[in-house]
Amino acid sequence: MKKKLTRFDLQQMKEKGEKAVWMTAYDFTTAQLAERAGMDMLLVGDSLGMAVYGYPGTIPVTLDQSMYHTEAVRRGAPNTFVIGDMPFGSYHGSVNDAVQNAVQYHKKCGVDCIKLEGGTRVAHIIRAISDSGMLVMGHVGLTPQSTGALGGFKAQGRTAEAALAIMEDAEAVYEAGAFAMLVEAVPPEVTRIIAKELPIPIYGIGAGVDCDGQVMIVSDILGIFQAFTPKFVKKYANLGAEMSKVFEAYIHDVRTGKFPAEEHTYRMIDGELRKLTALRKKGHSKGKKQ
Repeated sequence: MKKKLTRFDLQQMKEKGEKAVWMTAYDFTTAQLAERAGMDMLLVGDSLGMAVYGYPGTIPVTLDQSMYHTEAVRRGAPNTFVIGDMPFGSYHGSVNDAVQNAVQYHKKCGVDCIKLEGGTRVAHIIRAISDSGMLVMGHVGLTPQSTGALGGFKAQGRTAEAALAIMEDAEAVYEAGAFAMLVEAVPPEVTRIIAKELPIPIYGIGAGVDCDGQVMIVSDILGIFQAFTPKFVKKYANLGAEMSKVFEAYIHDVRTGKFPAEEHTYRMIDGELRKLTALRKKGHSKGKKQ
């Protein structure tokens, strides 16, 4: 049986220079396959807004939606470190509301930690949730919930001033008590400094190789998501095209009578059709007499 990693395992991996590998998952089957493959962690990201629901971004995703999918992932991967993504609005009000939403996430879904976006502006929220006994993963750089303020899905930290701001955000997240951090769409030069200077695990997505592990969106690496492909994505398959071929073949077989064939059919036990015919005839005769 696969051993579920703990925060201490992840910390030791950083210290030993071992890369942690994780991806998003939104359903039972994907989580089950990922655990079987040996994935270190699974993130039920608010990217499900685009990947599952077809929203234009992550903003419409609700806490109930996130928890609904996280419960399925937890059932599919009981021995994998599962991260629940706090959606927009679930930690943007009072500190008390943010803590209670995090508590609800933990109690209902059995997550190992929650992740939330932002740097200095959410440091007090991270501190409050962490002080309540829950693990928090930070997220700096490109924060999808703030794309309106950032000017869209653009790489961050490409100038000295912008890079310094991200480093300050990362420092604030660490000081607030986050046990790990995700850096998104940031130059590797910046990620390298953050990963070297901060003692906690620093993971990347579109942030270069010089960090403590990588996360990818499952529908991106499988080649299923068709709307757009970020520069940092490596497609390990083109299942979208393969799925279309399968659907077309299925449609063709049904319309031409090739499916279902004999091997896909349940036949009656020998002699039972004659009995059925006799029973129907008997019942029909009774009906006539009445």
